[in-house]
Amino acid sequence: MLQFKQPILYTFRRCPYAIRARLALLHAKMNVEIREIVLRKKPKEFLATSPSGTVPSLRLEMTVLDESLDIMKWALSQNDPTNLMKMPEYGFDLISECDGNFKRALDRTKYPNRFPDADPAKSRDKASVFLYKLENILSPNLFGANMSIADLAILPFVRQFAHIDQVWFYDQDWINLIKWLDSFKQSSEFNKIMTKIDPWQVGDTPVMFSDLYWS
Repeated sequence: MLQFKQPILYTFRRCPYAIRARLALLHAKMNVEIREIVLRKKPKEFLATSPSGTVPSLRLEMTVLDESLDIMKWALSQNDPTNLMKMPEYGFDLISECDGNFKRALDRTKYPNRFPDADPAKSRDKASVFLYKLENILSPNLFGANMSIADLAILPFVRQFAHIDQVWFYDQDWINLIKWLDSFKQSSEFNKIMTKIDPWQVGDTPVMFSDLYWS
């Protein structure tokens, strides 16, 4: 009987969806194989695994998880040593808002050439509505002193938005939001999962989470 190999995560280093998946896998101490993908040249092995052709995608023994939040939930259902899943149900509402209206406004702010009918300034204002909602919740994290899955799921997108125009972002009066984001960017967990690795190719020696991120 063949033994199942370790789960395989297809990822792209800078993608916020992939970032949050890697964060959850790291917190859960799940030792998966990691394969960095070049999005403009997706290998056929990845496309055969991912129904959507998007990252992140986690191949398990009997199934494929093709959504970042599903990967987060799966990882933390296996092991949740810091109780990231302990939060009000409202936390999932915030994640849905982040992935919906906020991400839509973020994209129209960051990529005006892709959305010629959208006004980047108005899109930035729409995105800011969600950020001010977070500002009023944070203390210092979304649900108190401890991080939750909502913090890990939303922070990569706040980071992406902040990097559109960092001078403007840090000039706003969302003090709690800035502290929250800066603490995240300075954390050992974030810096570990942002380690650069070479794009995966067929025949490469497997690169494991334990090789890169565990210390």
